[in-house]
Amino acid sequence: MKDVLLYEGKAKKVYQAKGKQNQLVLAYKNDATAFNGEKKSSFNGKGRLNNEISSKIFNLLHEAGVETHFIDRLSETEQLVYQTEIIPLEVVVRNVAAGSITKRLGIEEKTPFHPPLVELFFKDDELGDPLINDQHALFLSSITQDELQEIKDKALEINQHLTRIFQCIGITLVDFKLEFGRLTDGSIVLADEVSPDTCRLWDINTSEKLDKDVFRQGIGDLIQVYEEILDRLEEKV
Repeated sequence: MKDVLLYEGKAKKVYQAKGKQNQLVLAYKNDATAFNGEKKSSFNGKGRLNNEISSKIFNLLHEAGVETHFIDRLSETEQLVYQTEIIPLEVVVRNVAAGSITKRLGIEEKTPFHPPLVELFFKDDELGDPLINDQHALFLSSITQDELQEIKDKALEINQHLTRIFQCIGITLVDFKLEFGRLTDGSIVLADEVSPDTCRLWDINTSEKLDKDVFRQGIGDLIQVYEEILDRLEEKV
């Protein structure tokens, strides 16, 4: 199905889909990184889990009417997606205070945000993906003011759907990172992945961390936690 390797990132390899115009194969890796790549490790089975979880969530988002780059799950570790021109912005939606914002603004962890906060980060590993404002985003990318607002609106809509999905399986969606891309027709859709690598997830009853924070903070078994997420999705959604 796949042929030419186009790009290898921290979590995935990207191939041109053989015989399919404007389609790519994403191959999920077993690697885990944190703190802008300063902490690294590999976990057998992580690629499979992220692929399975992300595929299920993309399908649920499709059912809710959200347009994404996702086409199909090809294998345990591979997805078929539409080729997009990735917009170099990371859009973070925060429902509850956790992670960097608690240190940056001195907000106590677990403080709820009503309405949710939307933050923009410039997607650049060498710069450490810095926090930026709207004017920076317009200067650093090819999007217009209307498209930036569209991206923010889409992120908040996706937040509503993801919050509902995770509530159904007993999980609080604390915050998450999204990336968007432009299809060949110019339209902007959700791209990249939605997984415990890109979401901060806490058990509703115990506040147990069920995401990559267990690796970042060295507080649990990453594979066991990701298996728990997949099991809950398969059982209840």
